[in-house]
Amino acid sequence: MTELKDHLAIEHELTLPNDIDTIPQLSEFIECMAEEAGLDMAFTMSLNLAIEEAVVNVMTYAYPEGTTGMVNILMKVDGQQFTCILKDSGTPFDPTLTPEADTSLSAEERPIGGLGIHLVRQIMDNVSYEYSKGQNVLTLTKRL
Repeated sequence: MTELKDHLAIEHELTLPNDIDTIPQLSEFIECMAEEAGLDMAFTMSLNLAIEEAVVNVMTYAYPEGTTGMVNILMKVDGQQFTCILKDSGTPFDPTLTPEADTSLSAEERPIGGLGIHLVRQIMDNVSYEYSKGQNVLTLTKRL
C-alpha cells in the first residue's frame, strides 16, 4: 500500500475558514504531507477524498449560513497509522450517529444525505467523534 520512510513521525496543522473555495489549499496540504511521509499516490488519493468530504461537510453545515467559522485540520503520520483530527466550534453534530446509507436503493429512493459519511467510513479504518471544550472533534484514522 505504501512505502513509509523510516522512523517516521510527521505532524502538520492547517486552519481554513468555512469557505469551500479554500478546498484546493486542503488538497495541496494533504498531498505535501503524503509526499513527505512517502505515501503512495493511490493511498493519498483515497485519504484526500475522505478528508475533503469531511471538511466540506463541516464548512457547509457547522456554522449558520452567512457566518464565518474556522476548521482546524491536524494530520499526523507515524509508522503505524495516518490520523486526521478536524476541529470546529460550530453547531454540535456527531456524524458517526448518521445511519449507514442504503446503497442498494436507487438514487431516487434513497433519502438525501448520509453518503459523505458513508464514503468516509468506507475509506478510513476508524471514525470517531467527541464534543469537547465547545468544539466538534472528528478523528479519522487509517492504518498504513
